[in-house]
Amino acid sequence: MKLPIVQSYAGFAMALAIAFMTVHTKATTTDLINEQQKANAQALMEKALKSDLAYEIVESLTTEIGPRLAGSEAEKRARDWGVKLGKELGFDRVSVEEFTMPYWVRGELKVALSAPYAQELYATALGGSGASTNNIDAPIVYFRNLDEIAYVKSGDLAGKVAFIDGDLMVPSQTGAGYGPSNQKRRVGWQHAERGGALALMIRSVGSNSQRFPHTGMMSALEDKWASIPVVALSNPDADQLRRLYKLGEPLKVSIASTAQWKGDVSSGNVILDLIGSERPEEIVLIAGHLDSWDEATGALDDGAGIGITVAAAKLIAELPTRPKRTIRVVMFGAEEVGLLGAFAYAKKHADNLHNHVLATESDFGARTIWRLVSNVNPDANATIDAIGKILEPLGIVRGGSDVPGGGPDIIPMARAGVPTIRLEQNGMDYFDYHHTPDDTLDKIIPEELKQNVAAYAVTAYLAADATADFRPEAKTRSEED
Repeated sequence: MKLPIVQSYAGFAMALAIAFMTVHTKATTTDLINEQQKANAQALMEKALKSDLAYEIVESLTTEIGPRLAGSEAEKRARDWGVKLGKELGFDRVSVEEFTMPYWVRGELKVALSAPYAQELYATALGGSGASTNNIDAPIVYFRNLDEIAYVKSGDLAGKVAFIDGDLMVPSQTGAGYGPSNQKRRVGWQHAERGGALALMIRSVGSNSQRFPHTGMMSALEDKWASIPVVALSNPDADQLRRLYKLGEPLKVSIASTAQWKGDVSSGNVILDLIGSERPEEIVLIAGHLDSWDEATGALDDGAGIGITVAAAKLIAELPTRPKRTIRVVMFGAEEVGLLGAFAYAKKHADNLHNHVLATESDFGARTIWRLVSNVNPDANATIDAIGKILEPLGIVRGGSDVPGGGPDIIPMARAGVPTIRLEQNGMDYFDYHHTPDDTLDKIIPEELKQNVAAYAVTAYLAADATADFRPEAKTRSEED
């Protein structure tokens, strides 16, 4: 099946007019979305496609705050920035919910091939990496993939540095290759430490062929983190090591790392509410995450998500009447280091998650949205389908109705039963920049960002004003409720 990709917006105005005329002829849509709601949705779409607010928000965050490592002073300044922004934009309720987290810092890193042909290697420490107690200069043991190193036994790698290679990620619209490729980043260190390795190098988890290594968090093992340096080589540097290995000469590498844990610090989630007009206790939650990795300004991951969701909610606030339910924007903290803000939110609101009727997150860059998927009460699928019809002029198709998730920070809520939707973006080039120093503002295409805002504004508004109840076992409300 060939997946649709929205490429151009020159014909948006005409497409909107044609699509809305078409929608008026659809009985199912007319039954579930009334004329006023459709008019409001059209107004939101048209305003979003002309608004620069989302881009201005991303520009402000990435320029005035810059990189925002979880737990850092910069992340705290980002929370203050988020509170100020929410108040300036007129949200009804602005708050911060703090939580405690362990703080890891990258420190300095130097990686170089020392034999047979001395040369610098471009690398980055992975989140949770340990330091080198002494500068390491040791032989390399080459593993073609994660499966090979899984067989090492205690002592097999003593006095050596392990290198897990693998294939370059193949770009795809859905980013489907990320999960399998990411396993070596997550758990490779556990095999290396079991074998007694002095350090571990892996091929970056990314699809680019530039010398920008991809960082990212490792997974703890029973609350234990790596005690050895664990680094990712850029893809061209990994290619270089592969070529050298094939020459058959012994390889040696020197590694010096000062990465370390710094104890517990505070992080937090910033919450912006537009209070519903009839059922304010019921919440439609849209989100992005405020933190980024420290080597870039995090425009795509996830400044864009912050800009998209805040701008969408602001447009809804400007409608003549508020939707029935509360729309909540959450700027999650400490996403990159283990969804810590998401778990803190789910724990704090555990007694009220039954009132979270729908949740979604924008955390896949800033390219166009092409598909709407959901996981809601089956009785409410027709309403999601109707919302999908409204979104069609934006180039968005209706996907599966049993797709769990909603976005990384939505996972803890989804596990607790909160219904989810996902506005899936085109990820063809996302993993060229993901977790690299190249994740910067110039990668955002303003017109594509506007399409995201339009989709989020329409979806959040219609969900918040719907008579349907998306929660499991819920009954659809009557118009009189």
